[in-house]
This record gives sequence, structure tokens and C-alpha cells, in this order.
Amino acid sequence: MSDVRLENVTKRFGDTVALEDISLQIKDREFFVLLGPTGAGKTTSLRVIAGLEKQNSGSVYFDGQSVDSLMPADRDTAFVFQQYSLYPNMSVYDNLAFPLRSPLRRTPEDEIRKRVLEAAEKLRIMHLIERKTAKLSGGEMQRVSIGRAIVRNPRIFLMDEPLSNLDAKLRESLRVELKHLQKTQGSTTLFVTHDQIEALTMADRIAVLDAGNLLQIGTPHDIYDRPATTFVAQLVGTPRINLLNAHRENGSLNIAQSDLSVPAPQADTPAEVLVGIRPEDVKPGSGEYRGELVLTEPLGVETILHIKAGGQTLLSVIPGASAYRIGENLPFSLAQERLHYFELEGQRIS
Repeated sequence: MSDVRLENVTKRFGDTVALEDISLQIKDREFFVLLGPTGAGKTTSLRVIAGLEKQNSGSVYFDGQSVDSLMPADRDTAFVFQQYSLYPNMSVYDNLAFPLRSPLRRTPEDEIRKRVLEAAEKLRIMHLIERKTAKLSGGEMQRVSIGRAIVRNPRIFLMDEPLSNLDAKLRESLRVELKHLQKTQGSTTLFVTHDQIEALTMADRIAVLDAGNLLQIGTPHDIYDRPATTFVAQLVGTPRINLLNAHRENGSLNIAQSDLSVPAPQADTPAEVLVGIRPEDVKPGSGEYRGELVLTEPLGVETILHIKAGGQTLLSVIPGASAYRIGENLPFSLAQERLHYFELEGQRIS
């Protein structure tokens, strides 16, 4: 496995900038996630690392050595795509063995069999080993696709939204299996997703991309608890963060269109700011604030409350079922030590 580094990488397609001066490092044996919406530059980053796209400027390093001049086959990366890219008329065994039978590798057949069976065992597809892949379910095909990458023992696994075509329950199951597999194998993995739950639950570290720009790199805890911008704050967290305009006056921040007021974080806080409040930090039942409960969303394990305070509606999330009634005048408090403050342009105020 390898340490992989991008240094000031820019990639353009005509007039479109797909990556703008991106620098990041994926540590050896790390599960690193690129998170962002469609068009953020996530897949382009993978393709530049794999050598499938040539960057306009900047460099890619594996273990401190530039790989810019190496062809894709010589970089020894393993790509797992969103689409399964399997040979439908081949058996699972032959699909797994296919990359090892390449003339470039010339792997002995007994070694091929050993690696294929080990991968099938890890991915729990031994019972499918003789079946044609055309007869597999979506989840089974994705396991085979992952297995075909595993047998190669590459320097880095590159995974391009491999779970996005699966149903919710299967996605959750494979998420756990992939994370466990990565840790037990000690593999360096770069995983691309637009799903913030996948990113937060799987990553050792996350890089957030938007429109080709790198907004923040950090642990899941960093990204969630100290978002660098309002974009990052809104990208992670379900339900979404409450983001409210506020005006500074006499050391307090008065929330627009309401009677809500919170302390300013520092004396030189700008006169106009955005205050971010995670729904779990809006605590109903007691407190100095009041609002009307206008909607509840029961989700079984938790309930989302919509509390209207003046012209603002705050989302609150509470565990289990709610005993509160719609229309009730509800007291609530805010966990003020956990508030987030941003400039109007979106940058975090420390």
C-alpha cells in the first residue's frame, strides 16, 4: 500500500475547471473520502490519480515519487466503479481471476486460485464462485467488482460511488463490510461519495469538494463539529443545520425576524453574521425561548420537530417518539456552547 499526494493539481476540460489547485495527502492504510455534490470534481480526482486523465498542472506522488510520467497500468491502482464492469458470460471465479491473467502480471495459476478464493471468502461470495455474473443480484455483482480489485493487492484502491446503485439496506450492509475489510487488510483507500452518511461513518478523514475547489479536510468529527464554511455545514448532518441571519448589538446576536438572541462569539464579531444551530442542539421542553410546534416528522428512532419562533422555523431532533402536539406553544433552549458562526460570505468565524 502507498501514501498518495496531490500537489497543486489543476484539471480543465476546455473552459471548465474541474479541479482548481488541489493539494491533499492520503496516508498509507488510510480510508480517505472525497465528499461533494455532482460536478464537485470527485471522479476527476480519482482519474487523475489513476492516470486516466492528465492534469494541466501540479503533480501526483506515490510514496514521495512522482507518477506523472507513468501510464495507468504502471501506477498499480485498482478502480471500483459505480457500474459493475463485469464480464456477464464469465463465472465469478473467472471475473475475479481476470486481472491476474493479464500478460503484464503473468501470475501462476495456483497463485491466482489462492488469491481468488481468499477474496471470495472475505466478501462472502464463495457459494457464487461458479455462477455466471449475469445471474447475480446488484449487491452480489458489486461484491465481485470489489473482489476483482482486492485480488491485485494494488498500491491504492480508488472507489467511485460503488454503493450508490444499491438499495438502502444493502448499502448499509456493504458500508460496514467495506470499512471492516479496509481495516483488516490495511489497504489505502480513496472513496468518492455524495452521501454524507457514507462519508461520516466510513472515513478516517474527509475532503469536501465543491465546483473543483477543496473546502476542508478533516476527521468526520472536524467536518461535522467545526465546518469551515456554510456549504460544509449544510452538506453534512441530517436533519440539516439551522442557518439564521443575525445582527450584532451590545455583545449579543439578535436573530432576524424573531425574538431569539445568542451571545456574540467575540468582541470584534462582524455586525451581520450567520448563526448555525444543529437540530440536536435545539432542546424542547424547557428554556428561555418559546415557539409554536408547526410540524412533526416521526422517524421511529427519533422525531424531527419544526418550531416556529417569529418568522424563523427551527428544526429540532429528539430521540424516540414525541409527546408534543402540533400547535403547542413550546419552550426550548439552545446549546449555546455548540453554536456555529459564519461570515455572510460563508467562512467560519473562529
